[in-house]
Amino acid sequence: MKKVIVGMGTCGLSAGAQNAYDTLNELLSASPGSFQLSGTGCIGMCYREPLVEVRDGEDRVIYGEVTPEVAREIVEKHVRGGKIVEDRVIYTISPEGTEGGEEADFLKLQNRIVLRNCGTINPESVEDYEMVGGYLGLRKVLSEMAPEEVIREVKDSGLRGRGGAGFPTGLKWSFAAANKADIKYVVCNADEGDPGAFMDRSVLEGDPHAVLEGMLICARAIGASFGYIYCRAEYPLAIKRLEIAIKAAREKGYLGKKILGSDFDFDLKIKQGAGAFVCGEETALFASIEGERGMPRIRPPFPAEKGLWQKPTNNNNVETFANIPWIINNGAEAYAAYGTEKSKGTKVFALAGKVVHGGLAEVPMGTTIHDLVFKIGGGIKDGRKFKAVQMGGPSGGCIPARFSDTPVDFESIPRMGAIMGSGGLVVMDDTTCMVEIAHFFLDFTQSESCGKCTFCRIGTLRMLEILTRITNGEGVPDDIEKLETLGKQIKEASLCGLGQTAPNPVLSTLRYYLSEYEEHINNKHCPAGKCSALVDFHIDPDKCVGCTICAKNCPVDAISGERKQIHIIDNDICVKCGKCITSCKFDAVYTI
Repeated sequence: MKKVIVGMGTCGLSAGAQNAYDTLNELLSASPGSFQLSGTGCIGMCYREPLVEVRDGEDRVIYGEVTPEVAREIVEKHVRGGKIVEDRVIYTISPEGTEGGEEADFLKLQNRIVLRNCGTINPESVEDYEMVGGYLGLRKVLSEMAPEEVIREVKDSGLRGRGGAGFPTGLKWSFAAANKADIKYVVCNADEGDPGAFMDRSVLEGDPHAVLEGMLICARAIGASFGYIYCRAEYPLAIKRLEIAIKAAREKGYLGKKILGSDFDFDLKIKQGAGAFVCGEETALFASIEGERGMPRIRPPFPAEKGLWQKPTNNNNVETFANIPWIINNGAEAYAAYGTEKSKGTKVFALAGKVVHGGLAEVPMGTTIHDLVFKIGGGIKDGRKFKAVQMGGPSGGCIPARFSDTPVDFESIPRMGAIMGSGGLVVMDDTTCMVEIAHFFLDFTQSESCGKCTFCRIGTLRMLEILTRITNGEGVPDDIEKLETLGKQIKEASLCGLGQTAPNPVLSTLRYYLSEYEEHINNKHCPAGKCSALVDFHIDPDKCVGCTICAKNCPVDAISGERKQIHIIDNDICVKCGKCITSCKFDAVYTI
């Protein structure tokens, strides 16, 4: 019997997957037993959602941009008639493993370890996870390996924390294992707060049992008996599927007392975060779990010694834990075969911004920025010029296009003034103002500062005030030196990673795009035309067709002109909202 599988991750649902699923369910109800219907997580091709897959044995055909009408066509022609709907196919795989379809390169160029099950299994079915080898790693650890052997295997794999810092995972586990206590904790940091990042959310939505299994293996290795998944409340679907997975794992004997007949006890619960970015820092996260305000603590002592409730605690993020079952099942050597000498394995990236193929991609460490943006990401939207990538979220920095051959690993990216972070990669084209980008990210980190450190609380505010003056056309030459001085002081004196990295977007744009700052300050001009206070809006008489759409959308009636006649913008009235540009279908509105 053919299986029809609908991509029901957040990206798919936001694109209309529920409508497609409901239509397929209606067709199945009208003809019971004609096919099997289920949902799955995100396969990474967010830019072609909603996705529907028809699976016939080992033959797989994935359709993109499936509306209810297209869903009916797929059932009528493919499921019942055996004829593929060619004009909707984006990816195929044959029993021989041959891949095809217009989006085949997007997946063929990847090496999927963390995302191995995302978009292929039903995340709400523990049986589906077991069918692809789920919980075999846990069984192996309980029956064949001593705790110290597990830690050694993780060390030998070269896995480093995927939350941003890149600390060796096995070494971190060994610290927690070495400390004796009546109770130890394992914490999964799922407080993914970077703008443009959605890797952890997709893994939790698409393969929650892999994260649970990784936590269980960690708990066995360090001697922990309880755990927490700290997940932001803004991820309701991820939380729902985690709750389903935890319940199923308990019923199957993977969680609770004497797991799988062994002497190993472990259980866990979900703690919902309230959206504080600072709680991505592990000690602030612990404070939040304990019911306190999320504020970082002075280290030492480190969490491996005194973490949650002053007990030895190991904290890793979602992606780190999702790697663990694969490493145990396939061996450290197989994992270390991917990546570079000092950065082993693969990394999941969220491609966002001005890239054609926005979505998730998992590639070996050491893949260049160019290959991520152009080979997997499909290049820049609308054929515009590639300008930069912003990596590491608000804590990261901007890397210009001229350095696109830089390999993405834990050594190369920091040398460029950015950080790997959790894996957000925002692509920018030549319409991006780098001063405005620095302002955007600093505004975010400044508002998210917990206020404990004077340098972070006040220093970022002073930097933001300077950037606001510059983008408003009120900057003075001394502002550049002040930004650099403040940035260095904040990095050196802040208590936690938020403050220590908050100046990165400003310092990296000053390093590579100083001329844009100088143009804003000295000539009161924004080269990219994004800082509204520094631009005037005009209409190109050669392109204007007099459709009146821009005039109708202008909130202050600053545009005049008769229908089918050239229109004019009165910049004395114009409030620089930009609605004329976004509403014009003929690219007739421009800024100078």
